[in-house]
Amino acid sequence: MAEYSNNALQTVAINGTVAFGESPVPCRRGLIKHRQGSGSFLLRGYVPQSPCGCCAQSADYQVIFSANISVPEGQAVPADGISLAIALDGTVIPASQMTVTPAAAEQFFNIAKAINAQVWRGCCQNLTIVNTSTIPVDIQKAIIVFSRPDLNITR
Repeated sequence: MAEYSNNALQTVAINGTVAFGESPVPCRRGLIKHRQGSGSFLLRGYVPQSPCGCCAQSADYQVIFSANISVPEGQAVPADGISLAIALDGTVIPASQMTVTPAAAEQFFNIAKAINAQVWRGCCQNLTIVNTSTIPVDIQKAIIVFSRPDLNITR
């Protein structure tokens, strides 16, 4: 449904968010709002009425994130590694934590995670990718993809 990316190297501060400056496939349905260059995505809880008159209580977004991550030059590698996580309205989803422990600075690893994010019908939630490490981290080739399987159109 929608894809956002940032191929450039960026240093993300402790508790900072990964920024996305490119929109190869932006959301054209108005369900995902994103300001270019920011790390914040506003997900709308739009749920269509079904033909039987009943409707779901939440909009279910499938969120897939991937990036290359490393310890910046001049920083020591923490014993517990470096990590990113997906957060909804500022609250980290524990199961979304992605952690690696590089042997040295500037050694990149790929991290990835897929989650289902529920947004209550009629509400909105803010989704971000947060640096949960104890040091700043370098991120490169970040990509995030949002889909709503319930809204796919079939012929």
